[in-house]
Amino acid sequence: MQTDDFGFGTQIRKSPYFDATVRWGARGFSVYNHMYIPRDFGDPVENFWNLVNDAILCDVAVERQVEITGPDAARFVQRLTPRNLSQMAVGQCKYILITNAEGGLLNDPVLLRLAENHFWISLADSDILLWAQGVAVHSGLNITITEPDVSPLQLQGPKSADVMQALFGQSVFDQHIADLRYYWHCELELDGIPLLVSRTGWSSELGYEIYLRDGSRGDELWEKIMTAGKPLGLKPGHTSSIRRIEAGMFSYHADADIHTNPFELRMDRLVDLQMDADFIGKQALQKIKTKGLSRLQVGMQLEGDPLQGPNTTFWPVSIDGSDIGKVTSAVYSPRLKQNIALAMVSAEHAAVGAEVDVISGKGQLKARIVDYPFFDPKKQIASG
Repeated sequence: MQTDDFGFGTQIRKSPYFDATVRWGARGFSVYNHMYIPRDFGDPVENFWNLVNDAILCDVAVERQVEITGPDAARFVQRLTPRNLSQMAVGQCKYILITNAEGGLLNDPVLLRLAENHFWISLADSDILLWAQGVAVHSGLNITITEPDVSPLQLQGPKSADVMQALFGQSVFDQHIADLRYYWHCELELDGIPLLVSRTGWSSELGYEIYLRDGSRGDELWEKIMTAGKPLGLKPGHTSSIRRIEAGMFSYHADADIHTNPFELRMDRLVDLQMDADFIGKQALQKIKTKGLSRLQVGMQLEGDPLQGPNTTFWPVSIDGSDIGKVTSAVYSPRLKQNIALAMVSAEHAAVGAEVDVISGKGQLKARIVDYPFFDPKKQIASG
């Protein structure tokens, strides 16, 4: 592939790692946050096994950062999310939800606190930079909101710590990385390349996100990581649909959108309606909680032959011919030897054990509602 000829024009951005990913075998891309993201390094099942057995390096520069600084930064960030941030420490990360005035979900980013008045919001796929700047206009708060020159990579898998040790050297690894707790971060340099390293990642495996703070050095950073990791089995890869569905991790625009509220996703733990601080959507979420839910996310096992890749459309779900919802994400898990799915269905039909019909692209499938996550439900792998 000739990288200069690739794409749809300058309106879709290329990451600092784009050329490197093509050199290392990226065959296909999609667009996320107005930027290309590698989605194909060959067999997705092989990518899955590389992730769960060894380690993969993923270009996730599409996780754009919204940087919020200023004397009122903490107050402003709390205004954006229903998660209580009052105990969030400098150096900590938190998975948060961002809601609108109706309680609908706008994004499910990771929030990082770099200093007392310095935050990054590491985004899923929606324009929260514009939302935050709009919210700030009449807020009366003293803040600055920008998109910094920051581009993350994900190093994920059981050998990721070994790769980090080889990359940074024993001394730096022991001092800064070895004891880095799950959902915490530290600032480092690698041969003069400015970085932030966090114990996070979109895989539910042991892993790190490496945030490059100088886009001009993206190619160099990618090659350094691959060189350090190649003897340990590191492969270039992409975020695994198989692994994230096994883990019950929802994907924005697929499993949730602006019309989805946190309670439908069973994320009550990320909503504090009792805290004193006000946040956008608080009154709406209070009303939803009081009224009760009309639908819920569920896990499903689907019968039939192994699915050939994830679904690309929503699949209707019915009971006795009556529509009750839709399958939002479905895939075959080679580890579980089972077709598994996430679905949004009417609350009255969301009981575990219920048998339903699913109209897939290949015809009607029998399915059963089950508990989820499907694998490692307590995230012992990622947090251990």
